[in-house]
Amino acid sequence: MKKLFVGNLPWGVDDQQLEEMFVQYGTVASAKVIQDRDTGRSRGFGFVEMEEDSAADDAVDALDGSDVNGRPLRVNEANDRPPRREGGGGGGNRGGGNRW
Repeated sequence: MKKLFVGNLPWGVDDQQLEEMFVQYGTVASAKVIQDRDTGRSRGFGFVEMEEDSAADDAVDALDGSDVNGRPLRVNEANDRPPRREGGGGGGNRGGGNRW
């Protein structure tokens, strides 16, 4: 199974439409357009998982740079995201309080 990153998606594309772009190249295990957690609107990119590596490679070759509603798609193999550090850093008082 291979996971693909799909960038520069038109704002109106939903999960089903994303899947339809890729199913002609092989079996799609999942297709997800990433949405902004506050607004629920598309963030303009998504991920597609394809069952067969060769089908995913064919989809990348065919769809990378292709025009969808006037926007050239960016399609490539997704890179694994490094794990997030615990804690989250930031904050804290940096000496702005009263000094006695």
